[in-house]
Amino acid sequence: MTASVVLGLCAYTHDSAAALLIDGRLVGFVEEERLDGAKHSKAYPERAVAWLLGEAGLSPQDVTTVAYNFDGRRYLFALGQLPAHLRQPASRTRALARARSFTTVHRRYQARMRELSQRFPRARLQPVQHHRAHALYAFLASGVDDAAVLTVDSLGELQTTTTWHARRDSRLTLDLRHAVNDPASLGYAYGAITEHLGWRRSDEEGTVMALAALGDPARFRDVMSWAIRLTTDGFTLDPTLLALRVLSSRYGRVTSAFADVTCPPRPPTAPVEPVHADLAAALQERTEQVMLHLAARARQLTGSGLLCLGGGVAMNCVAAGLIAQAGIVDEVHVPPAPGDSGTAIGAAAAAWLDATGLPPTDIAQRCYLGPAYPGLTLPAAPRPGLHAARLAEPAHHLARHLAEGQIVGLFTGELETGPRALGHRSILASPLNTGVVERLNATVKFREPFRPFAPVVLADKAADYVRLRQPSPFMSLAAPVTDLTRDQLPAIVHVNGTARVQTVTSEQHPFLADVLTAFGDITGHPVLINTSLNIKGKPICGTPDMALDCLTESGLDALLIEDWWVTK
Repeated sequence: MTASVVLGLCAYTHDSAAALLIDGRLVGFVEEERLDGAKHSKAYPERAVAWLLGEAGLSPQDVTTVAYNFDGRRYLFALGQLPAHLRQPASRTRALARARSFTTVHRRYQARMRELSQRFPRARLQPVQHHRAHALYAFLASGVDDAAVLTVDSLGELQTTTTWHARRDSRLTLDLRHAVNDPASLGYAYGAITEHLGWRRSDEEGTVMALAALGDPARFRDVMSWAIRLTTDGFTLDPTLLALRVLSSRYGRVTSAFADVTCPPRPPTAPVEPVHADLAAALQERTEQVMLHLAARARQLTGSGLLCLGGGVAMNCVAAGLIAQAGIVDEVHVPPAPGDSGTAIGAAAAAWLDATGLPPTDIAQRCYLGPAYPGLTLPAAPRPGLHAARLAEPAHHLARHLAEGQIVGLFTGELETGPRALGHRSILASPLNTGVVERLNATVKFREPFRPFAPVVLADKAADYVRLRQPSPFMSLAAPVTDLTRDQLPAIVHVNGTARVQTVTSEQHPFLADVLTAFGDITGHPVLINTSLNIKGKPICGTPDMALDCLTESGLDALLIEDWWVTK
């Protein structure tokens, strides 16, 4: 019997990635940026696909289905909005440009499908509605059997916010309960104001989220409430402040009226002033209000006590954490890759589900899905100025050096999934080390001094350090810290009194759990700072060469790469 080989793709847009299902089982997933070195890579995922097929002993001719994470035919639905936009004074000047841009994207989609048919001549091509791919992945990654699924992003064809009811027994059903269409888009609004504040949209929204804790939302609260208005079943955007979307970088996203009532656009190299922090604070506050409203609505529409979040806005860990603390639902689940890269898994899952009616397997609670280098051997001098030595007890060696105040890169096991370093491609440091945050930002990560660092903690000790009612294995939720943390580990506490925590068990990550245990034996606290193994502007290191580059180009003291200790 011929095997079913489903290749899921996020391709030709930001966060290029590929996933492979063989007979319904997820066998691997990798983001292209981790292999080609281009952050948020927009390329066809050439290296990712080659690795997946190579690991499975397959060729492109063996692929039976290619599942693409957009259904480009749906872009034409935007043409139906044209008359309404032409009638509104605030959107009239952009209405035709918007319609043309959606038509252009539809043509590009057709060209992409032709290219994929040439790359995989024996495969059936299946476009998958973008939000359905998000929702399926978010639900399957959670491992639960019944949940509300809320997907919030910038744009998927024409949808920006969708609420689903997902159930799984012997079959899997995913029922759409409500949809919000563009131009009402929370992701668009957050990205627009991120860009206005001088950072890159679709990349540096997390910087704006961090800056928000330093500002006073009251200054621009009324403006933001007018720009993003709550409705009974969702929200809308005011086009006099947030301009009607045109799918072209030539068209700005905020209006001159918005700048008049807030601040002029900040050049990326200009100083960050209090007005910028205040605007970020008002944006973040409004985002939290909208997300809490949407979560309550999802609970009402589905009756489920569990909530899965997907889409780029799900990466707003402060908003996700507030939902988890609010009591709206019993638990909040965010997959390790809630952004577009994860839709490669969701698209593959949709293709398998549509063909068989059966849920795919081996997706739940998995985040280590990419390339590994178990037999790695390094020379004594892997680079000029570097020295490598093999360790007999790497976990205890690492814990001891961290306790002594060193900042160390960790490269071990399979490459993790998503934007957060989860202990396989991490930079670790002691939260007890005076000045560690300043040193990490200034000499290792080369980023803004107000950016916080997240803690990783043994799951059975987490309650001592954060007030969180559930596990957080993928570092997805910001939670209030305890008095113990505030008093003894201030390095992991953001200005708003929260920490974006990762909880670790020995089953999930045996090596990191051993390191935390050993560090706790030495210091009394099984807690470490965990940030991604990269420097600003570059992706998380996916290969040994990238990790060695990170060591030589940053202020890292050492790198533990598998069981090799590399120092300068």
